Amino acid sequence: MGSNPKPTEDLMGRSNGVHFSGLVSRDELDKNGHREELPTTSAMENGHKELREPFVIGVGGGASSGKTTVCNMIIEQLRDQRVVLVNQESFYYGLSDEELTRVNEYNFDHPGAFDTEYLLTCMENLKHGKSVDMPNYDFKTYKNVLPPRKVNPSDVIILEGILVFHDPRVRDLMSMKIFVDTDADVRLARRIKRDTNEKDRDIKTVLDQYSKFVKPAFEDFILPTKKYADIIIPRGGDNHVAIDLIVQHIRTKLGQHDLCKIYPNLYVIQSTFQIRGMHTIIRDAKTTTHDFIFYADRLIRLVVEHGLGHLPFKEKQVITPTGAVYTGVDFSKRLCGISVIRSGESMENALRACCKGIKIGKILIHRSEGDNGQQLIYHNLPKDISNRHVLLLDPILGTGNTAVQAINLLLKKGVQESNIIFLNLISAPQGVHVVCKKFPRIKIVTSEIELGLNDEYRVIPGMGEFGDRYFGTDDC
Repeated sequence: MGSNPKPTEDLMGRSNGVHFSGLVSRDELDKNGHREELPTTSAMENGHKELREPFVIGVGGGASSGKTTVCNMIIEQLRDQRVVLVNQESFYYGLSDEELTRVNEYNFDHPGAFDTEYLLTCMENLKHGKSVDMPNYDFKTYKNVLPPRKVNPSDVIILEGILVFHDPRVRDLMSMKIFVDTDADVRLARRIKRDTNEKDRDIKTVLDQYSKFVKPAFEDFILPTKKYADIIIPRGGDNHVAIDLIVQHIRTKLGQHDLCKIYPNLYVIQSTFQIRGMHTIIRDAKTTTHDFIFYADRLIRLVVEHGLGHLPFKEKQVITPTGAVYTGVDFSKRLCGISVIRSGESMENALRACCKGIKIGKILIHRSEGDNGQQLIYHNLPKDISNRHVLLLDPILGTGNTAVQAINLLLKKGVQESNIIFLNLISAPQGVHVVCKKFPRIKIVTSEIELGLNDEYRVIPGMGEFGDRYFGTDDC
């Protein structure tokens, strides 16, 4: 191989110099409770699978940008978790005898220099809980040497390399994509120091390789992958604030991951820094009522849309204005919403915006002091509710006792357990345990899992009395 190796193939926030962009949320099929007369499936087949598999972090950026330092800092802060680091450099193709005679003409920064197919195989196996034999590449002989490195599956997998975002199949395996953005002069200075000290190269050879291969490859192949990153870290390992934010986000996802492994009927919408930003605003005690309502409505809409994705559907064909046939889906029309008065009423507008003309019933449960002082006071439900899929609305799942009262009433009225989708913004683990154990066939859709409950059975960190803050009665 010469200088051209074998080719291979919305809200943006800014905090302390770290840039974030949105992720995509998806969900998984749960066939329980589909109406027998409909050939049904789910609109969101694969996302729950993501929550039940290892958290995969891709760390990309130019050579000597500080990727390894960032990885080591993340691993250090996650020392209580099982973490494995996979280096893209391990997957360089070994050079032939002919290529070795002109190794200085070989472009190690080209996508074709890597055995991407084997990298993809190893990553897929790790993600599915299988051990792999990782290549052991020797940079002095430019060949793979024996024995290979045995790598076991872990809770967190970090894939690091200059071109880890280049192949879309590899990108699709990642839960989070980080691009380390470091000034070109700094990267060059680091490269000169590294190659002269560790690889016994003279400065002229390093500079020739940089100008001939490294710099053009960065501009042609590496820099364009920056657009795929969820997080862009300026200054690499020097940006401690950015690393702390990333680790905090990973810990949040791992906590959700554990609950979702226990309860397959729990669905946590894919977290993004856009979503975290909205949560930050509505959780802030200083946020005005106007802003609280605005951002709460946005989050509620996301949860409602995600919940609707769990409704059964059947295939439907329509004729477009161009006269072509489009094959799509037709969702079940037998649907209603039930809000738990009064905080649940805050979710009604989002549901109406998504489902024109939907029937909405109400349940009032008195919540007295203590963890189980719940009493059903009032209900007004559609008369044909037993024949409908039900979206139960309550923004906060705390102890789970209110939810249990509401669900018991729905079951008493003839609603099938598997036809109930419980929508909320935040859920305490205690409430998830209570509801999911008692009603294993209902679905819970939430946007974040909380740390837990305090001694007063209030959700922590929580967002206060949601109904009072939403309806502006917290000062009454």
